[in-house]
Amino acid sequence: MDSKVVIIPTYNEKENIEKIIRAVFSLEGDYHILVIEDGSPDGTAGIVKKLQEEFPERLFMIERAGKQGLGTAYITGFKWSIEHGYDFIFEMDADFSHNPDDLPRLYNTCKDGADLAIGSRYCDGISVINWPIGRVIMSYYASVYVRKVLGMKVYDTTAGFKCYKRKVLETIDLDNVRMKGYGFQIEMKYTTYRLGFKIVEVPIIFVDRKEGTSKMSSGIFGEAFWGVLKMRMRKFKPRKI
Repeated sequence: MDSKVVIIPTYNEKENIEKIIRAVFSLEGDYHILVIEDGSPDGTAGIVKKLQEEFPERLFMIERAGKQGLGTAYITGFKWSIEHGYDFIFEMDADFSHNPDDLPRLYNTCKDGADLAIGSRYCDGISVINWPIGRVIMSYYASVYVRKVLGMKVYDTTAGFKCYKRKVLETIDLDNVRMKGYGFQIEMKYTTYRLGFKIVEVPIIFVDRKEGTSKMSSGIFGEAFWGVLKMRMRKFKPRKI
């Protein structure tokens, strides 16, 4: 059976973390979870540790000292997942904006030939619930901007719900990924695209968090805007092994 791990970065997710872990573990297919916990003062790590007693073979956690950014959290998780030999590696938020029931759809898309499957809010119209209209417009047209500048045929360029085949992450030079915030999501997709891997978008319905606090900020979009222009000029080479 293919080995699968879902990477979930956390910072102050005590309202959501146990529910999201149990939801993933309720799925068929023996999914494992790696929590990247950035020193949450609300006790998120303690909740995960308690659950590790219940799921010792499936639930893992890396604790880091303070908030170090979304990108570095995922890079840490990718390296751990490669070292532990997982075949399929997922990214997912802790707050249920990504529906755990969609994990098998992303997995099956990769099994059917994709190297990267993206849970997409925009490949089939706009599928976002509970966001203010201004945020929807900003996010949608940010993806349009990225698509035009980079020439990449991906509708949801900032999506954070994804499934990679291990060979993609083994090929990317993870130590050379430069963007840290949500621009990281763009850079990873563009690097995957430039290295010749097959990307497939899977339509999902994105529901904004009901509990906890959003981590979005205007600085995130600023980094992405300027980073995309720099990205267009870069050369992408596979990692030297």
